Amino acid sequence: MARAPILFGVLFYTAGTLSMKTVDHVTVGEEGTITIPCLYDNQYKPNSKYWCKGYFWHSCASLARANVTGKWTITDYPAHNSFTVQLNKLTSSDSGFYWCAVEIGTDREQDDKKYLYVTVKKAPDVSVVSSSVSGHEGGDISVQCFFSSRYKNKLKWCRIKDQSCYTVGRTDTSQNSSVQISDDGKRSFTVLMTGLRLNDSGWYFCSAGDLQVPVQLHVQRDNKNKTESHDAALSPSMCGKQTARNDTQDNDCSSNNLSEQMDWTFLLLYTTVPLFLLLMLVLIIWRLIHKHNGALSKRRPDVCSLAESPMTVKYDTVVFTKAQYTVVFTKAQYHEQNQVCIVIS
Repeated sequence: MARAPILFGVLFYTAGTLSMKTVDHVTVGEEGTITIPCLYDNQYKPNSKYWCKGYFWHSCASLARANVTGKWTITDYPAHNSFTVQLNKLTSSDSGFYWCAVEIGTDREQDDKKYLYVTVKKAPDVSVVSSSVSGHEGGDISVQCFFSSRYKNKLKWCRIKDQSCYTVGRTDTSQNSSVQISDDGKRSFTVLMTGLRLNDSGWYFCSAGDLQVPVQLHVQRDNKNKTESHDAALSPSMCGKQTARNDTQDNDCSSNNLSEQMDWTFLLLYTTVPLFLLLMLVLIIWRLIHKHNGALSKRRPDVCSLAESPMTVKYDTVVFTKAQYTVVFTKAQYHEQNQVCIVIS
């Protein structure tokens, strides 16, 4: 009960708190490590983020800033509108009030901020097997949360983003995923999330009483869907048969289809044009040869006797056999006269 006045004082000095969201009270073991998520509004993506310690906001001491290395590390994730603070090798003296904060830097508007309390003790009252779990789209994940006996009737699983919580024994749906929480009976409870979707990714926490321990959930795209999408992009016919899940996939499929068609067109032109030109050349040569042979067939062969000087050939014997002519030259006598040709027709 001693914590109630403290919380009242903190609330009094945090009037006007803006969009920052985080856990309220975390517990961690000595020499342990914990990662605190801080979610901020979209408009503060470019702003500087920092982490400070103190009971009152106006007197809190800045311990870490984003992109500055030190004992405690701040990592900003603008795409997810969040930053994390990693606390390492904690001791009992590190227990106290802390603040997630975004620097706004104006006199009229205070920095966006949210307080939380960190308890460091030898044996934490709430803990998890792993503070980061991963699953595939459409698959399942389970998280086991441990707690001390004093909190056995106040067990919850909550999402930080929308502060939606699910209690032990209740079945509900969160972002189209079934959430079931069951008490294991051994000072632990198990959270089972089935039918995971990509938008289930984010920060959650196991809660026992007023204590929480954050857990980050990563949902990866299903490998089967990746393969089908990749194959569809490579095969125009498969793109045509596939039912698109959204407009983006339709556009990607259409673009890949057009690119593949253009590649096939260039390949076809590259191979057929040389073949066509070669065929045309063969046809031209064939026509020239055919034309030349036709011209030769129309001419009648002449058999002429040519000599270096004009002469006359006299034949003693000429023998004709059927339709063919056989010319037998015997005892030819040559006389220097005008050239005479024997035309065989």
